[in-house]
Amino acid sequence: MTDATVRPRADLRPGSIGIMGGTFDPIHIGHLAAAEEAYEALGFERVLFIPAGIPPLKPGRRITRARDRVAMVELAIAGNPAFELSPIEVDRPGESFTVDTVALLTDAEQAAGRAPDITVIVSGESLRSLPRWHEPHRLLELCRLAVVPRDGFEMPDRSWVGAEFPGCEDRIVFLDAPRLRLSATEIRARVAAGRSIRYLVPDAVIRYIGDHDLYTNRGGRPVE
Repeated sequence: MTDATVRPRADLRPGSIGIMGGTFDPIHIGHLAAAEEAYEALGFERVLFIPAGIPPLKPGRRITRARDRVAMVELAIAGNPAFELSPIEVDRPGESFTVDTVALLTDAEQAAGRAPDITVIVSGESLRSLPRWHEPHRLLELCRLAVVPRDGFEMPDRSWVGAEFPGCEDRIVFLDAPRLRLSATEIRARVAAGRSIRYLVPDAVIRYIGDHDLYTNRGGRPVE
């Protein structure tokens, strides 16, 4: 039986890049499902997973060291040739502002003789915080946003976009991705409590968390 709400995969847009950024502490199936939905719905050539170095909107929160978060992302996306890891933010000192990352990628595309076609993938929850991001209007000039829903959070609509960012309605596209109510905070709490995280994160990431004693009261969570 076919679900009438499921749309065919979009035609490939050569040179197009989707950006899936986040702390990834740890990466989980919600991140992967959102990236896959955007990849198929918008016809990206590739999706870059970009772990944040120092997330500016999470001041004071302990963050697992970058090399562990990068390793978990690398394990999670292995086997999908359209997904790539980029260390552009963890290799850069200071806070990780999305607009700076997009600007660097834009410059790289132009230097290679390509017209930049960049889309940042965000959740509906993250979109509501966009007015507090660093230089959000410049960000919307440089790229588009693809917004995926997150179960339990109200999805902003085009009227919200028009009120907050007049004239930028065409820079934001809303997708009907799988609605997964899952967070890295919940996963860390389950590990700390000795609960299973099977089926919530890829098996290779589960093994890495166990091998490196992450998120437990024993090994703690090493920070930068």
